[in-house]
Amino acid sequence: MLWHAISPSRGYTKAANELIRSQRLSSDAKILLLYVQGLPADRRGVALSEHARTLGITGRAYQKAKHLLIAHGYLHEWRRQGGRGFWATEQLLANVVLTPEEARGARDGGPVAPVPLPGARKPMVGQPGGRSVGGQEPVEEEREKNSSHPPTEPAEPSQESACDEPEAAEAERVLLSLRHTHRSLHLGVAEARKLVKLAVVWLRRGVTAGEMRQVLTGDLPADGVRSAVGFLRHRLVQKLPEEPPPAPRPEPAPPVAPLVVCAGPGEEHLFRPHPDDDDGTRCGACRRAAARAVWAEAERARIAADEAGLVDADGDSRARTPWRERFAAVRGAGADADMGVPGR
Repeated sequence: MLWHAISPSRGYTKAANELIRSQRLSSDAKILLLYVQGLPADRRGVALSEHARTLGITGRAYQKAKHLLIAHGYLHEWRRQGGRGFWATEQLLANVVLTPEEARGARDGGPVAPVPLPGARKPMVGQPGGRSVGGQEPVEEEREKNSSHPPTEPAEPSQESACDEPEAAEAERVLLSLRHTHRSLHLGVAEARKLVKLAVVWLRRGVTAGEMRQVLTGDLPADGVRSAVGFLRHRLVQKLPEEPPPAPRPEPAPPVAPLVVCAGPGEEHLFRPHPDDDDGTRCGACRRAAARAVWAEAERARIAADEAGLVDADGDSRARTPWRERFAAVRGAGADADMGVPGR
């Protein structure tokens, strides 16, 4: 690809390379920011939505571009109530990333964090100076892969090793995602890692990532959060949930009896005797078979005795009497009863 450019002498807007190359901002967000940056002073009091409408960015496209500018620290808003009770929104759009404290200082005209001066190299023209607002360099994740600039702040070895654990990594993701819920809770990577140990305790007590995010971002002060690190550290300590009770220990299983050889008939087989079984020499199947055999033998003996006439109706044994004699005895007993003679 061939490239040729002629620097204009007037009527141009300067833009940082990290802003142009940022992959986290959409093209609408970049165009809107650069358009507002190049406006004259008498046009800067118009609402951002009016500038977007001039560029043809309306509806959902404008809402998405505005959300990205707020989430990444380029756009800051404050709502104030005037003397007559009407609410008004004040907007600050910067061409660099600003924390809520830096944006508030730029709005009020107060001091802003100084920018580190260049290195020992002597500039070709003029003296090194600082930016009018902003003091936050792009973090490592915003740099190009082939960038030769050093990271903003080297991480401590202990913090790096702590994030190797799954719970610590999840806690760090939750802390860094708070900026999307409210811009005053914007944390850098190094700041988030200072709070990882406190957040890990929440996860180990059974709190989910969503529940912890809801507690940390709920009921924020009306005037905003001055120090995101101090505010989140206070909430992580003061709102720490109770430790869950220990799980009940399972009752020990009863001892298992050893296998023994069954003394019953048939092929040799093993069984495990029951603790309440008095006879621990035969298995259940053999004991039931023996009981059925005893009952069958007793039934056969009763049937044989009944057929032989050796038992009466009550089951008592008696001698066998011919039927004629039994009939004569019954007839004689009836005749005696008719004559008033008691039976014999």
